[in-house]
Amino acid sequence: MPDLQHRTLQPTIAYILKGYPRISETFISNEILLLEQHGFSIRLISMRHPRESFSHDSVKKIAAKVDYLPTELLLDLPRLLVPNIFLAVKRPVNYLKALTLAGERYKRTGKIATLKHLLQAGYMTNRVLLKEPDITHLHGHFAHSPTSVTMFSSILSGLPYSFTAHAKDIYTSNPAQLKEKIDAANFVVTCTRHNVEYLRQIAQESPTPIHCIYHGIDLALFNHPEEKPTPSQPYKLFTVARMTEKKGLPTVYKALSIIKQQGIAIKHVLIGDGDDREDILKLIRSLDLEDECTLLGTRTHKEVLNQFKESDLFVLGCEIAKNGDRDGIPNVLVESLAMGVPAISTTVSAIPEILQHGKTGLTVPPSNPEELAKGIIKILQDNDFRKEIIANGKSWVSEQFDNRKWLLRLADVFDSETHINRLEN
Repeated sequence: MPDLQHRTLQPTIAYILKGYPRISETFISNEILLLEQHGFSIRLISMRHPRESFSHDSVKKIAAKVDYLPTELLLDLPRLLVPNIFLAVKRPVNYLKALTLAGERYKRTGKIATLKHLLQAGYMTNRVLLKEPDITHLHGHFAHSPTSVTMFSSILSGLPYSFTAHAKDIYTSNPAQLKEKIDAANFVVTCTRHNVEYLRQIAQESPTPIHCIYHGIDLALFNHPEEKPTPSQPYKLFTVARMTEKKGLPTVYKALSIIKQQGIAIKHVLIGDGDDREDILKLIRSLDLEDECTLLGTRTHKEVLNQFKESDLFVLGCEIAKNGDRDGIPNVLVESLAMGVPAISTTVSAIPEILQHGKTGLTVPPSNPEELAKGIIKILQDNDFRKEIIANGKSWVSEQFDNRKWLLRLADVFDSETHINRLEN
């Protein structure tokens, strides 16, 4: 690994994040850590402080310095305004260009958040970018607000930028706003082939390269070499999901109710929390599943690993939310297959890229508890089929979702697109 004491002499990539660290975004902390381990100097700028009181072990290994931007437009207005005024005096042409763009974007959407993103960008540019000349490239993670701040910062500082697009940030964004960001970026990274196709439709004739880089997982961490015994009742089912519409948890619980009504004994564990918690609890009570279901809330990766080892099947009922939000490839599906736990989910978005129906797992139509229940029973009770998809799933993850392979590819993209050469180990 390069000598961390000399990193300030190396050109640095500033990562602009929505929040840092976040328990649900371990793929980002893993990405930062692996980029550092492969010779890149990273600077972190977060729009929000962490929501959880704990973090995964990978975060503790990251060397990058992190700063937090003022978050609330009204409460933090004095903190935001002063550096923006200084910046407007220092760089009037740049500031006028950014202000003009902000006005155009506000007319398009009517969202006051545009003003906040401009002010946050001005704060970051004046307080960080102009004072740290080793920062030579900006990279926003998520195509919505972090990339808005990144785009404005690029105009104000004159630095080039790129961004990574994921799922909600793509499908709930105004297409014109998103095209604007793509056009101005040096390159775009996204995590599924499905996303690449969608972004290219929006980008139209834009010359900006769009790269598919799967998140992948740490195969050394998610590895359970012991063959699981043939499952028996009560079957142990497992889900990791935020309690939000796109995760389709009501479909999961309705499917469990159907299975229970058929006299099949089950136990289900959910790790995750969210705004829909009370609705989920009411649904569990109404379906008479209180004895079968356990809600553990937010837990660490270590506890998730332990649950994988105890589980017979991983279940996720993903769907497209009313606002267009949807998953890409939930990392927990990749983790499940790597752990030798068969998985079932839906045909939404890029999920078939990890769960090849009948080969590496099962997919069913979204919002269809009857089909989900049938699929669950097949995986639990058809032992030959179960063994086949477990073996195929582990092989597929090993071949296609090794995060070190994809991070090397991402490093190559940064090398070629930013001309920032990493230090050699």
